[in-house]
Amino acid sequence: MLVRVSGVRVAVVGGGISGLAAAWFLRQALGPDAQIVVLEKQPVVGGHLRVSDVAGLPVDEGAESLLARRPEAVDLARAVGLGDDVVHPAAVGAGLWSRGSIVPLPAGTVMGVPADPARLAGVLTPTEVSAALALDAAAAGLPVDGDVAIGRLVRSRYGDAVADRLVEPLLGGVYAGRADELSLDATVPALGAAVRTARTLRDAVAATTAPPPAGTPADSSTAGEPAASHTGPSAASAAETSAGRRGTPRPAGRGLPPYGRVPTTAAQPGAAQTTMAQAGAAQAGAAQAGAATPVFAGLTGGVGRLPAAVAAASGAEVRTGVTVRAMERTATGWRLVTGPVPAPSTLEVDAVVVATPAAAAARLLAPVVPAAAAELGAVEAASMAIVTLALPADGFPLPPSSSGFLVPPVDGRTIKAVTYSSVKWPWLGGRSGDLVLLRASLGRHGDAQDLQRDDGELVAAALADVRAATGYAGGVADSRVTRWGGALPQYAVGHLDRVARVRAAVDAVPGLAVCGAVYDGVGVAACIGAAREAAGRVAAALSEGRVRIES
Repeated sequence: MLVRVSGVRVAVVGGGISGLAAAWFLRQALGPDAQIVVLEKQPVVGGHLRVSDVAGLPVDEGAESLLARRPEAVDLARAVGLGDDVVHPAAVGAGLWSRGSIVPLPAGTVMGVPADPARLAGVLTPTEVSAALALDAAAAGLPVDGDVAIGRLVRSRYGDAVADRLVEPLLGGVYAGRADELSLDATVPALGAAVRTARTLRDAVAATTAPPPAGTPADSSTAGEPAASHTGPSAASAAETSAGRRGTPRPAGRGLPPYGRVPTTAAQPGAAQTTMAQAGAAQAGAAQAGAATPVFAGLTGGVGRLPAAVAAASGAEVRTGVTVRAMERTATGWRLVTGPVPAPSTLEVDAVVVATPAAAAARLLAPVVPAAAAELGAVEAASMAIVTLALPADGFPLPPSSSGFLVPPVDGRTIKAVTYSSVKWPWLGGRSGDLVLLRASLGRHGDAQDLQRDDGELVAAALADVRAATGYAGGVADSRVTRWGGALPQYAVGHLDRVARVRAAVDAVPGLAVCGAVYDGVGVAACIGAAREAAGRVAAALSEGRVRIES
């Protein structure tokens, strides 16, 4: 259904996958005559989704996976003409480089929280296993009131070893954050709900990982996908929780096609890394889910191809290299101030979707929705780097059945995860010839020291850890360092309530909507879902004539 409004003009501030998806959904809702303008301060669109060459091969610099068990990302890829390029990773496991050895990542966990600590031999010592079982039994029946940090909960119920060696590398890896600071309800909402009714943490995890009754449809609103992602380097995945959603999801706006039924052809005028953490989360929980549907998907040639395809299919006017400095309400809509301070330009529009990171959104919203701006301004963000290495295949001891390994920060390594990209993605492995491609991730919230090194030092540090983990003794054929400053919003304790307050304030202003990684999950699919909702709200306001200021 189209919501036709004669001569309507909508601005989307931010040209990452959230903003581009919002533009595409606006086109579906408003039809070919609407003028949709995307304003992006960088010279290219795409945000944290980007592809570049390493050793002559196209490799993602940010998110490399899409959560396949949520429909948003894969459906959008198909709708914009990339359906034939949707692929799935090889069915191989993941490992954990802990205490100097790479061991298989344990099954039966939810973001590293085990249903049975007794099954963690090889990761925990016998003493640590016994302590975990004793702690959980002693805490049986103790209530969990309000939101809590997932790391602190695990330490109180299972001990430090489980938190440090499983939860930190899995959950912390998705957000480039710290488990002792990340919200249980925002990052693993299903476990958060279960822990409030179960007597023990073991029971809560078992309830969370239990397969649904036969015939139960997949719930795309709660499928995990936080982030790394995330649209950013940690991209979206099996941890891609619909963070920010308690209970029933917020409905999408009128005039938009339901999920799962996205049009196969986008209307045009005139005619969302995965990290190893997320892969590990998927591996650890896939057996319990019992579903044959692949957890992840990718694109031949890289997920970084998605933004350009969405931009083209949206038919939007995309203006790059344009900074939006201010926005204000007018009697008939909105005025945006762009360009350099000495020579500003203005753009008059009927409605605005703000699809920028939290800090930029806070700055723009401060004059018009100060309550929302204050909340967004308090959200912290983590920086990280991706070091891609091309190594000679004849000298690298590549495990044939592993997609890589996670690294517990407690061991003091520089890297936090390594993905064997040419194993994980058969399309890439088929092109890599005599090379092995690896992606190493570095950095997390509050720990910027490693990221202050120059590119050569980061490559050397990553290579040193890879050598220590695998026994590789050779050199590097090619490398690339990608730095993502402030890429991952931190979902701290109370994040869901913060997002609810932001949304309530923004919803009170007709013709204004927000979307991005800070709201409902850092993964590509979650960002696309939030963009769809934002587009729907704007389309509904325009159709009802609610964008004008009452005199």
